[in-house]
Amino acid sequence: MSTEHPIISVTGSSGAGTTTVKKAFEDMFRRKKIKAAVVEGDSFHRYNREEMKQELRAAERDGRSMSHFGIEANLFDKLEELFHTYAKTGTGYKRYYLHNEEEAAPFGQAPGTFTEWEPLPENTDLLFYEGLHGGIVTEHVDVSQWVDLLIGVVPIINLEWIQKISRDCAERGYSAEAVTNTIMRRMPDYINYIVPQFSHTHITFQRVPLVDTSNPFIARDIPTADESLVVIRFNKYRDQDYTYLLAMVHDAFMSRPNTLVIPGAKMGFAMQIIFQPILDELMERKRKAAFV
Repeated sequence: MSTEHPIISVTGSSGAGTTTVKKAFEDMFRRKKIKAAVVEGDSFHRYNREEMKQELRAAERDGRSMSHFGIEANLFDKLEELFHTYAKTGTGYKRYYLHNEEEAAPFGQAPGTFTEWEPLPENTDLLFYEGLHGGIVTEHVDVSQWVDLLIGVVPIINLEWIQKISRDCAERGYSAEAVTNTIMRRMPDYINYIVPQFSHTHITFQRVPLVDTSNPFIARDIPTADESLVVIRFNKYRDQDYTYLLAMVHDAFMSRPNTLVIPGAKMGFAMQIIFQPILDELMERKRKAAFV
């Protein structure tokens, strides 16, 4: 953690909804004129798309489990190095993973490749990470220790699968069978590397559908926000003005002393009123540290 160079990290698995949190922060950064160094988790994968296909084939031949969730396919040491360096100096290096033709065209590269490592922009106010491993802790690395605000996004597992199947089929052209096979292949790494992060998160958002999702592999539609509740657990930032939050979010209630439950359609609004004071606090601490 760092007073002068704060880090905000949003972590969750593929299809969990971390992009929703990213958009909420982008709005706050714009309003508050905060210059953020934005880092995407995909840029810390170890292999480009073709290399990953080869590694997966080799793992299948050897009877090994391998996925983008796990340690073999990621540069966890590089990610911790970035967080550590930024927390100490406000600098570091990042690159981009080019998902498609649109992203790749400006760089003159093929989709599924990485750009070269480059320095972060100078004089940023904070580092903002969004991806799979923003709170990863293993035997050799502890990324979570450098994060000032660690946010977890983790729908209940059936809803997460429905969202992934729908997104990958609609946006990436995969078949439902192919996506289902990917989910199964990733399961050991999901259990060992994704789930444990939510023991370290400071605030966690879990969307819970109010409709039947018992068989996510035949679901035709993603449950809407109006068909969901969101369970918000406060860990580090549990000293909230819950009376204020309950008054601001209609139909919200407390299920435990540190757990707020809200209607799904209010998640974006709730993020704004929860994160804005925390963001203001981080920026005020940074401002004061600059004059010490």
